[in-house]
Amino acid sequence: MLDIYVDADACPVKDEISRVAQRYGVKGDVVSNGGIRTPDDPRIERVIVPDGLDVADNWIAERVGTGDIAITSDVPLASRCVKAGARVIAHDGRPFTPNSIGNDLATRNLMTGLRETGQMTSGGRPFAKEDRSRFLGALDTAIQAIKRTGK
Repeated sequence: MLDIYVDADACPVKDEISRVAQRYGVKGDVVSNGGIRTPDDPRIERVIVPDGLDVADNWIAERVGTGDIAITSDVPLASRCVKAGARVIAHDGRPFTPNSIGNDLATRNLMTGLRETGQMTSGGRPFAKEDRSRFLGALDTAIQAIKRTGK
């Protein structure tokens, strides 16, 4: 059965995930180390993991696989999920794929290095209405593809 695994820290699309899960009759696991509000929906399970570096990421990576969807903007977690065979979508609707994940990791590492050396001081752009719309389209497309192909 198709599961949606959500890296809930800083996830601005939890309500949208709930609506899509209801529409398709799929289950969602919203994973965090606490303090995250989840939609009041029996298909959405709030998973609270202990505090610690990458504990939520590890929980997701140990369970996700072919025929599942992972929602995260954490590039290292996205890489682990792609390698496990899952479809992976960032909160802004950008997919992480086997063909793109190498470049995504390289870009992430470059940007981390630039921030650490002070050469770059600004963060990413704010989450916009267009990002929400793009996310919904990407999630819908991923679910339909999995239902059609099984992966």
